[in-house]
Amino acid sequence: MRVYLDYNATAPVTAEVADAVSAALRECPGNASSIHAFGQRAKAVLDDARTAVARLIGAETSEIVFTSGGTEADNLAVRGVADAQRDGVRPVFITSAIEHEAVLNSVKALGRRGWPVTMLPAAPGGVVSVDALAHALDAAGDRPLALVSVMLVNNELGTLQPVKAMAALARARGVPFHTDAVQAVGRIPVDVRDLGVDMLSIAGHKFGAPKGVGALWVRRGLSLQPQSVGGRQERGRRAGTENTPAIEGLRVAAERAARLLSSEPARQAALRDRLEHGILERVPGSVVNGDPGARVPNTTNISFEGVEGESLVIGLDLEGIAVSTGSACSSGTLEPSHVLRAMGLPPSRIESAVRFSLGEATTEAEVDRVLDVVPAVVGRLRARGRSRG
Repeated sequence: MRVYLDYNATAPVTAEVADAVSAALRECPGNASSIHAFGQRAKAVLDDARTAVARLIGAETSEIVFTSGGTEADNLAVRGVADAQRDGVRPVFITSAIEHEAVLNSVKALGRRGWPVTMLPAAPGGVVSVDALAHALDAAGDRPLALVSVMLVNNELGTLQPVKAMAALARARGVPFHTDAVQAVGRIPVDVRDLGVDMLSIAGHKFGAPKGVGALWVRRGLSLQPQSVGGRQERGRRAGTENTPAIEGLRVAAERAARLLSSEPARQAALRDRLEHGILERVPGSVVNGDPGARVPNTTNISFEGVEGESLVIGLDLEGIAVSTGSACSSGTLEPSHVLRAMGLPPSRIESAVRFSLGEATTEAEVDRVLDVVPAVVGRLRARGRSRG
């Protein structure tokens, strides 16, 4: 039995989505900017998808900007706000130390160009406190503020951030608020109006759409400069011919996610808890990272004393089980998790951490298979480490 528990990296597409993409490739050859019938058919695909995505997050269709994924959406949000500032004005950017690299590296790039950047710390539970933002806003004094960007769900831990309360603080100061909701949309109910944010990033492949398609929700009236220029696609927010087949897949995935939100979160939480409790009971020296009371239903991050996380990932892969050490976007680097470091965890715990992330296709039998395999693989790796020592 092969078991896939790396949904936070990407979710497999369903047959329904694959069929929709294939049909769009065959039957919708037109350019959505063309005025002839073929073009209008392509435009109808975009309109329907925009409506589906807007409904999934409680937005208006005119506020949805299609992108190539979450990274582009984050870059457009951060850099788009920076480029919309008056010439010579460089207000403060506020973000957190546990953001995805798409936000962190965008903000750091602005910092290298002389923009002031404030980095909010993370508590030991992997949650950024509202008080930390309040302090940063107060510390800014009379300096102008450009943007606050704090993710809704951390990709490595699954921890939920207090975005609604933070956005209220920012709004009281007149500061736009962006949230990277890549690990939230399609997995838990998300409503942009209830959150009170001004921009929200989405990656379709996290909830079953094809890779390479996503969206940025931009509150109407927010000043944002496009980061790709050319034509007037996406209401001037993002130039370039839209990827109609992938966007059709996004529509189907968004509609499917909306239907499943009444049942899947609870089902996945039960499976996640079964997996987590089983590992803690069967593997001495295992510990959960992150606040267990403030997480999305599908994610657990566990450290295994005396084991290198990458070795465990490889060992489980050899047994047909796919997990990860953290963000797939950081794969191949030698740097330890910036998220776990920001939480102040000791190096041994950081280096032994593994992320298990479940999804729609995860079954109880698969969880039980993992529970049978993990103790044996951990035991072998620990024995190997002792023999080398």
